[in-house]
Amino acid sequence: MTNRAPNAPHIKMEQVRGYTLRTAYWSGEIQSGKRPLLFFNGIGANLELALGLGELITDREILTFDMPGIGESEPALLPYLPWQMARVARDLCDRHGFGDVDVMGVSWGGAMAQQFAFQYRARVKRLVLAATTAGVTMIPGRFDALIKMRDTRRYSDPDYMRENFSTLYGDDDAEGANSHAMALRAPHPRGYMYQLLAMAGWTSLPFIRFLKMPTLVMMGDKDRIVPLANGHILNKALPNSTLHVVKGGGHLFLVTKGKESTGVITEFLDELDLEAEAVSGAKTLATAHP
Repeated sequence: MTNRAPNAPHIKMEQVRGYTLRTAYWSGEIQSGKRPLLFFNGIGANLELALGLGELITDREILTFDMPGIGESEPALLPYLPWQMARVARDLCDRHGFGDVDVMGVSWGGAMAQQFAFQYRARVKRLVLAATTAGVTMIPGRFDALIKMRDTRRYSDPDYMRENFSTLYGDDDAEGANSHAMALRAPHPRGYMYQLLAMAGWTSLPFIRFLKMPTLVMMGDKDRIVPLANGHILNKALPNSTLHVVKGGGHLFLVTKGKESTGVITEFLDELDLEAEAVSGAKTLATAHP
Protein backbone atom coordinates (compact mmCIF):
# COMPACT_ATOMS: atom_id res chain seq x y z
CA MET A 1 0.00 0.00 0.00
CA THR A 2 1.28 3.48 -0.89
CA ASN A 3 1.56 5.95 1.97
CA ARG A 4 0.02 9.32 1.15
CA ALA A 5 0.33 12.64 2.94
CA PRO A 6 -2.64 13.74 5.08
CA ASN A 7 -5.57 14.69 2.84
CA ALA A 8 -3.54 13.88 -0.26
CA PRO A 9 -5.79 12.86 -3.16
CA HIS A 10 -6.26 9.34 -4.35
CA ILE A 11 -5.45 9.59 -8.07
CA LYS A 12 -6.36 6.83 -10.51
CA MET A 13 -7.47 6.11 -14.06
CA GLU A 14 -11.15 5.30 -14.55
CA GLN A 15 -13.22 4.16 -17.51
CA VAL A 16 -16.41 6.18 -17.85
CA ARG A 17 -18.78 6.02 -20.83
CA GLY A 18 -15.97 5.11 -23.20
CA TYR A 19 -13.52 7.73 -21.86
CA THR A 20 -10.31 6.91 -19.98
CA LEU A 21 -10.00 9.65 -17.39
CA ARG A 22 -7.59 10.45 -14.59
CA THR A 23 -9.54 11.29 -11.45
CA ALA A 24 -8.56 12.75 -8.09
CA TYR A 25 -10.54 12.13 -4.90
CA TRP A 26 -9.92 13.70 -1.50
CA SER A 27 -11.59 11.85 1.36
CA GLY A 28 -11.36 14.82 3.71
CA GLU A 29 -13.27 14.48 6.95
CA ILE A 30 -16.22 12.46 5.73
CA GLN A 31 -17.59 12.33 9.27
CA SER A 32 -18.09 16.10 9.17
CA GLY A 33 -21.38 15.46 7.38
CA LYS A 34 -20.70 18.19 4.84
CA ARG A 35 -21.66 17.63 1.24
CA PRO A 36 -18.96 16.54 -1.23
CA LEU A 37 -17.57 19.11 -3.66
CA LEU A 38 -17.36 18.40 -7.39
CA PHE A 39 -14.76 20.61 -9.07
CA PHE A 40 -14.41 21.50 -12.77
CA ASN A 41 -11.04 22.91 -13.85
CA GLY A 42 -10.19 25.53 -16.47
CA ILE A 43 -9.39 24.90 -20.12
CA GLY A 44 -6.24 22.83 -20.65
CA ALA A 45 -5.78 22.61 -16.89
CA ASN A 46 -4.58 19.32 -15.38
CA LEU A 47 -5.75 18.28 -11.95
CA GLU A 48 -2.39 19.15 -10.34
CA LEU A 49 -3.58 22.75 -10.50
CA ALA A 50 -6.39 21.80 -8.11
CA LEU A 51 -4.14 20.26 -5.45
CA GLY A 52 -4.17 23.48 -3.45
CA LEU A 53 -7.94 23.22 -3.16
CA GLY A 54 -7.64 19.88 -1.39
CA GLU A 55 -4.93 21.24 0.90
CA LEU A 56 -7.10 24.16 2.00
CA ILE A 57 -10.50 22.44 2.14
CA THR A 58 -9.99 19.44 4.40
CA ASP A 59 -13.43 18.94 5.94
CA ARG A 60 -15.30 17.52 2.96
CA GLU A 61 -14.82 15.09 0.10
CA ILE A 62 -13.64 16.59 -3.20
CA LEU A 63 -13.74 15.04 -6.66
CA THR A 64 -12.22 16.31 -9.91
CA PHE A 65 -10.89 14.83 -13.14
CA ASP A 66 -8.82 15.65 -16.20
CA MET A 67 -10.97 16.26 -19.25
CA PRO A 68 -10.27 13.97 -22.25
CA GLY A 69 -6.83 14.80 -23.66
CA ILE A 70 -5.91 16.96 -20.66
CA GLY A 71 -3.31 15.96 -18.07
CA GLU A 72 -3.07 12.19 -18.25
CA SER A 73 -6.59 11.49 -19.51
CA GLU A 74 -6.67 9.88 -22.94
CA PRO A 75 -7.87 12.09 -25.82
CA ALA A 76 -11.41 11.51 -27.02
CA LEU A 77 -11.80 10.09 -30.50
CA LEU A 78 -14.67 12.46 -31.33
CA PRO A 79 -15.69 15.93 -30.11
CA TYR A 80 -18.06 16.06 -27.16
CA LEU A 81 -20.68 18.49 -25.87
CA PRO A 82 -20.98 19.97 -22.36
CA TRP A 83 -24.05 17.87 -21.52
CA GLN A 84 -22.04 14.72 -22.27
CA MET A 85 -19.24 15.69 -19.89
CA ALA A 86 -21.82 16.61 -17.26
CA ARG A 87 -23.20 13.09 -17.57
CA VAL A 88 -19.68 11.67 -17.18
CA ALA A 89 -19.22 13.76 -14.03
CA ARG A 90 -22.55 12.49 -12.69
CA ASP A 91 -21.43 8.90 -13.23
CA LEU A 92 -18.20 9.60 -11.36
CA CYS A 93 -20.18 11.10 -8.48
CA ASP A 94 -22.39 8.01 -8.39
CA ARG A 95 -19.31 5.77 -8.44
CA HIS A 96 -17.91 7.57 -5.38
CA GLY A 97 -21.20 7.29 -3.53
CA PHE A 98 -22.11 10.97 -3.76
CA GLY A 99 -25.77 11.91 -3.53
CA ASP A 100 -26.35 15.63 -3.16
CA VAL A 101 -23.25 17.67 -4.02
CA ASP A 102 -21.90 21.18 -4.08
CA VAL A 103 -20.35 22.13 -7.42
CA MET A 104 -17.52 24.51 -8.22
CA GLY A 105 -15.98 25.54 -11.52
CA VAL A 106 -13.28 27.97 -12.57
CA SER A 107 -13.11 29.69 -15.98
CA TRP A 108 -13.99 27.05 -18.64
CA GLY A 109 -14.94 24.81 -15.74
CA GLY A 110 -17.41 27.43 -14.55
CA ALA A 111 -19.42 26.85 -17.70
CA MET A 112 -19.29 23.10 -17.04
CA ALA A 113 -20.44 23.72 -13.47
CA GLN A 114 -23.46 25.64 -14.75
CA GLN A 115 -24.26 22.87 -17.24
CA PHE A 116 -24.00 20.20 -14.54
CA ALA A 117 -26.13 22.23 -12.14
CA PHE A 118 -28.84 22.59 -14.79
CA GLN A 119 -28.91 18.92 -15.76
CA TYR A 120 -28.83 17.65 -12.18
CA ARG A 121 -30.29 20.57 -10.27
CA ALA A 122 -32.22 18.26 -7.95
CA ARG A 123 -28.94 17.08 -6.42
CA VAL A 124 -26.84 20.28 -6.66
CA LYS A 125 -27.37 22.25 -3.47
CA ARG A 126 -24.76 25.01 -3.85
CA LEU A 127 -22.78 26.42 -6.72
CA VAL A 128 -19.48 28.32 -6.81
CA LEU A 129 -18.54 30.05 -10.08
CA ALA A 130 -15.01 31.50 -10.21
CA ALA A 131 -13.57 33.73 -12.95
CA THR A 132 -16.18 32.57 -15.44
CA THR A 133 -18.98 33.69 -17.75
CA ALA A 134 -22.41 32.82 -19.09
CA GLY A 135 -20.83 31.68 -22.37
CA VAL A 136 -20.62 33.25 -25.82
CA THR A 137 -22.36 36.37 -24.56
CA MET A 138 -19.30 37.21 -22.44
CA ILE A 139 -17.49 40.53 -22.33
CA PRO A 140 -14.12 39.67 -23.94
CA GLY A 141 -10.81 40.04 -22.15
CA ARG A 142 -7.79 42.16 -23.00
CA PHE A 143 -6.47 41.65 -26.53
CA ASP A 144 -2.84 41.19 -25.48
CA ALA A 145 -3.84 38.53 -22.95
CA LEU A 146 -6.01 36.65 -25.44
CA ILE A 147 -3.19 36.65 -28.01
CA LYS A 148 -0.81 35.07 -25.50
CA MET A 149 -3.49 32.52 -24.59
CA ARG A 150 -3.07 31.13 -28.11
CA ASP A 151 0.63 30.45 -27.57
CA THR A 152 1.04 26.82 -26.47
CA ARG A 153 4.40 27.66 -24.87
CA ARG A 154 2.49 28.65 -21.76
CA TYR A 155 1.98 24.91 -21.14
CA SER A 156 5.41 23.60 -22.11
CA ASP A 157 7.84 26.40 -21.18
CA PRO A 158 7.84 27.39 -17.47
CA ASP A 159 10.06 30.41 -18.19
CA TYR A 160 7.60 31.72 -20.78
CA MET A 161 4.76 31.32 -18.28
CA ARG A 162 6.66 33.15 -15.54
CA GLU A 163 7.62 36.01 -17.87
CA ASN A 164 4.08 36.46 -19.20
CA PHE A 165 2.07 35.53 -16.11
CA SER A 166 0.98 39.07 -15.31
CA THR A 167 0.12 39.93 -18.92
CA LEU A 168 -1.84 36.73 -19.32
CA TYR A 169 -3.81 36.64 -16.11
CA GLY A 170 -3.47 40.00 -14.40
CA ASP A 171 -1.95 38.47 -11.26
CA ASP A 172 1.22 40.05 -9.88
CA ASP A 173 2.61 37.24 -7.77
CA ALA A 174 6.00 35.68 -8.48
CA GLU A 175 5.45 32.72 -6.15
CA GLY A 176 2.05 32.02 -7.67
CA ALA A 177 3.47 32.30 -11.17
CA ASN A 178 6.21 29.81 -10.36
CA SER A 179 3.92 27.25 -8.70
CA HIS A 180 1.45 27.51 -11.58
CA ALA A 181 4.18 27.12 -14.20
CA MET A 182 5.66 24.06 -12.51
CA ALA A 183 2.27 22.34 -12.12
CA LEU A 184 1.21 22.77 -15.75
CA ARG A 185 1.28 19.85 -18.16
CA ALA A 186 0.86 20.38 -21.87
CA PRO A 187 -2.53 19.10 -23.07
CA HIS A 188 -2.90 16.88 -26.10
CA PRO A 189 -3.64 19.16 -29.10
CA ARG A 190 -6.88 17.28 -29.80
CA GLY A 191 -7.86 17.48 -26.15
CA TYR A 192 -7.44 21.25 -26.09
CA MET A 193 -9.26 21.66 -29.42
CA TYR A 194 -12.20 19.58 -28.23
CA GLN A 195 -12.49 21.72 -25.11
CA LEU A 196 -12.69 24.81 -27.30
CA LEU A 197 -15.25 23.19 -29.61
CA ALA A 198 -17.38 22.03 -26.68
CA MET A 199 -18.14 25.61 -25.67
CA ALA A 200 -18.46 27.05 -29.19
CA GLY A 201 -21.89 28.66 -29.24
CA TRP A 202 -22.68 27.53 -25.68
CA THR A 203 -24.43 29.88 -23.26
CA SER A 204 -26.23 29.35 -19.96
CA LEU A 205 -28.59 32.30 -20.41
CA PRO A 206 -31.50 30.19 -21.77
CA PHE A 207 -31.55 28.10 -18.57
CA ILE A 208 -29.77 30.19 -15.97
CA ARG A 209 -33.02 31.20 -14.24
CA PHE A 210 -33.54 27.54 -13.36
CA LEU A 211 -30.35 27.54 -11.27
CA LYS A 212 -32.11 28.46 -8.04
CA MET A 213 -29.57 26.96 -5.67
CA PRO A 214 -27.52 29.47 -3.62
CA THR A 215 -24.61 30.55 -5.80
CA LEU A 216 -21.36 32.35 -5.07
CA VAL A 217 -19.90 34.24 -8.03
CA MET A 218 -16.23 35.12 -7.52
CA MET A 219 -14.31 37.46 -9.80
CA GLY A 220 -10.92 39.19 -9.73
CA ASP A 221 -10.97 42.92 -10.39
CA LYS A 222 -7.71 42.62 -12.39
CA ASP A 223 -8.72 39.61 -14.49
CA ARG A 224 -7.44 40.19 -18.03
CA ILE A 225 -9.14 37.12 -19.55
CA VAL A 226 -12.61 37.23 -17.96
CA PRO A 227 -13.31 40.86 -16.98
CA LEU A 228 -15.29 41.64 -13.85
CA ALA A 229 -18.30 42.75 -15.92
CA ASN A 230 -19.01 39.09 -16.64
CA GLY A 231 -19.48 38.47 -12.93
CA HIS A 232 -22.07 41.23 -12.77
CA ILE A 233 -23.94 39.60 -15.68
CA LEU A 234 -23.96 36.24 -13.91
CA ASN A 235 -24.96 37.77 -10.60
CA LYS A 236 -27.87 39.61 -12.17
CA ALA A 237 -29.08 36.61 -14.20
CA LEU A 238 -28.88 34.03 -11.39
CA PRO A 239 -31.94 34.08 -9.12
CA ASN A 240 -30.10 33.40 -5.83
CA SER A 241 -26.51 34.59 -6.08
CA THR A 242 -23.90 36.65 -4.27
CA LEU A 243 -21.00 38.38 -6.02
CA HIS A 244 -17.63 38.52 -4.30
CA VAL A 245 -14.87 40.59 -5.91
CA VAL A 246 -11.31 39.59 -5.06
CA LYS A 247 -9.42 42.86 -4.76
CA GLY A 248 -6.18 42.75 -6.71
CA GLY A 249 -7.10 39.33 -8.05
CA GLY A 250 -6.44 38.30 -11.62
CA HIS A 251 -7.78 35.30 -13.49
CA LEU A 252 -5.91 32.88 -11.21
CA PHE A 253 -6.85 34.38 -7.86
CA LEU A 254 -7.56 30.86 -6.61
CA VAL A 255 -3.79 30.27 -6.97
CA THR A 256 -2.27 33.66 -6.12
CA LYS A 257 -4.75 34.43 -3.33
CA GLY A 258 -5.53 30.85 -2.37
CA LYS A 259 -6.11 31.22 1.37
CA GLU A 260 -8.21 34.37 0.99
CA SER A 261 -10.31 32.89 -1.82
CA THR A 262 -10.79 29.53 -0.14
CA GLY A 263 -11.79 31.28 3.05
CA VAL A 264 -14.61 33.06 1.20
CA ILE A 265 -15.72 29.78 -0.39
CA THR A 266 -15.73 27.76 2.84
CA GLU A 267 -17.54 30.54 4.70
CA PHE A 268 -20.20 30.57 1.99
CA LEU A 269 -20.63 26.79 2.14
CA ASP A 270 -20.46 26.52 5.93
CA GLU A 271 -22.92 29.36 6.54
CA LEU A 272 -25.47 27.51 4.47
CA ASP A 273 -24.78 24.32 6.40
CA LEU A 274 -25.49 26.16 9.63
CA GLU A 275 -28.66 27.69 8.20
CA ALA A 276 -29.89 24.26 7.10
CA GLU A 277 -29.16 22.83 10.55
CA ALA A 278 -31.01 25.74 12.18
CA VAL A 279 -34.07 25.24 9.98
CA SER A 280 -34.02 21.49 10.60
CA GLY A 281 -33.72 22.06 14.34
CA ALA A 282 -36.61 24.53 14.32
CA LYS A 283 -38.82 22.06 12.44
CA THR A 284 -37.96 19.30 14.90
CA LEU A 285 -38.76 21.55 17.85
CA ALA A 286 -42.07 22.60 16.29
CA THR A 287 -43.02 18.95 15.72
CA ALA A 288 -42.14 18.00 19.28
CA HIS A 289 -44.04 20.96 20.75
CA PRO A 290 -46.98 21.82 18.48
